[in-house]
Amino acid sequence: MSPRRKAPPGAAGIVDRARASLLGGAVGDALGATTEFMKPAQIRDRFGVHREIVGGGWLKLSPGQVTDDTEMTLCVARGIVQTREWNLAAIADRFAHWLSGGPADVGATCRRGILEYVKTRRLAAAPNEWDAGNGAAMRVAPVALYALGDEELLSRLAVEQAHITHHHPLSDAACVAVGKLVQRGLLGKPLPGLRAAAEELAARHPEFRFEGYDGEATGYVVNTLRTVLDAFFSTQSFEECLVKTVNRGDDADTTGSIAGAIAGARYGVDAIPRRWLEAIDGGLREELHTLAGELVRKSPLFAEP
Repeated sequence: MSPRRKAPPGAAGIVDRARASLLGGAVGDALGATTEFMKPAQIRDRFGVHREIVGGGWLKLSPGQVTDDTEMTLCVARGIVQTREWNLAAIADRFAHWLSGGPADVGATCRRGILEYVKTRRLAAAPNEWDAGNGAAMRVAPVALYALGDEELLSRLAVEQAHITHHHPLSDAACVAVGKLVQRGLLGKPLPGLRAAAEELAARHPEFRFEGYDGEATGYVVNTLRTVLDAFFSTQSFEECLVKTVNRGDDADTTGSIAGAIAGARYGVDAIPRRWLEAIDGGLREELHTLAGELVRKSPLFAEP
């Protein structure tokens, strides 16, 4: 029997920020896809400062079109809300269905893990030293919403969804850290509380030290998180966080998506530039809006004690 639901104090603000987290991830994906695989100097030469959703990029996307970051996030969110309780197979099946449709872009590690699941039905890939990419961290926001109110539950579920495709301690740690940042943003925690989650990550894995980071923003999850965290903690708005992130180039759709999820949870829907939201497909916006509400209302925070 499912627990009864309640509205905790500040529920309206929590739901708003949950919606901003999923919408922010999509906006960051679409913004960053334009500069994916470019270097900062190339971006400056072409755009000056890239701050508009214009499509293009190496995938030749339409303005507002999203990539695998948002598509896999949708798989996770849909897999969670379609079942009464946590069901990892429902998420894996969504991944398999998505991959069978021939997406425009899919990371090699995600592809390998999904194909292995289709073949074996095993829900955890074997540990692999090459699995330290960002493909699991980029899709963890729905888990943070679903587990809101219980960071231990978040830590377990974030790693479970990661292991469908990525089984590496650095990927695991990044998924948990991103999830904690999203959750603390949703709860309206002061900025030092969010910084504590990032500093805890760096204390456990010094590779993730991010202050003043100006290195590559590649798909290696350490570089991804250092790029995102430096941008998030050195800016004071959703827009400037994402602009700083995607102008680093490299894996900019993913760094943009993760930054958008964290910054959305911190700043809320009203902080997302309207022109960016309006660039995203209306059906996608509506689905993310709905899924976010459903996810947080299934969370421990909203459960009747």
